[in-house]
Amino acid sequence: MLSQAITLVESSRPQDQALAQQLLNDIMPKSGTAYRVGITGVPGVGKSTFIEAFGQRVLARGKRLAVLAIDPSSAKTKGSILGDKTRMEQLARAPGVFIRPSPAAHFLGGVAGATREAMLLCEAAGFEVIFIETVGVGQSETAVRGMVDFFLLLLLAGAGDELQAIKKGVIEMADALVITKADGDNQAKASQAKADLMQARQLLEAPGWGWSVPVLTCSAQENINLDEIWSVLQAHEKLSRESGWFMRNRQQQNLQWMNEAFQALVQQHLAHLPAFRQANEELRGQVQTGMLSPVSAALKLWHVFQQAAQS
Repeated sequence: MLSQAITLVESSRPQDQALAQQLLNDIMPKSGTAYRVGITGVPGVGKSTFIEAFGQRVLARGKRLAVLAIDPSSAKTKGSILGDKTRMEQLARAPGVFIRPSPAAHFLGGVAGATREAMLLCEAAGFEVIFIETVGVGQSETAVRGMVDFFLLLLLAGAGDELQAIKKGVIEMADALVITKADGDNQAKASQAKADLMQARQLLEAPGWGWSVPVLTCSAQENINLDEIWSVLQAHEKLSRESGWFMRNRQQQNLQWMNEAFQALVQQHLAHLPAFRQANEELRGQVQTGMLSPVSAALKLWHVFQQAAQS
């Protein structure tokens, strides 16, 4: 039933959208109860392997876990492999776990179009912890920060990420930095990467509500330091609730969601206006041929929008 509900909210059919909004309004009083964790990192860092092992720690503490895994989509075919269930074989078979892979499609920020809606549905279904595994696309990996309580950034030692990540806006939003694959011959590299990150972290502005971003190492294969990461999540939740940041963050996220939804509705409405479609096509042609600057074209489209809004 939960899978069918998520399929409904992901649908673009008008009749499904109306039913989806009715469903979301009905389940709102039962949502908002889970601890939402975004997990991101560059491809190859081991996000799925980490979630497979770390999820077992969540289950061992009596929590019900939902994993919303976002797969990259082909720019040509728009299709996705959606193979996260095969990469999380043990977790997928465990009781009290729900894993839902979804395609990123054309949405930026490493998430799918209905990730927020799917998260609310999982909460209403009784799941207490929600992991959002993002695509892992680098600097545009930011949208997930606007929908979770805890943002976990996974890094790979020896690949330059431990230093290059300082240049990325994504690291400034992380609530914890975890260097993966810290086992075997890679332990020394992981320890050095941790030291480098701890030193570089001082250059970043600390959150204003008292949280100090920790740097940890772990091995999902060897089950090393996974309990320590869970303790970090618990400490973050406790402090964020006590400081009032938890509720302020949730309220700000809902306002951001409302603004994004409104902008999407405006774009959909304009796409169905013949005058706007015609002006858009003409202006696009002028921009492509160099007859008109992109800013001038945007201003002309704005005037067409104003006229459409007044009519």
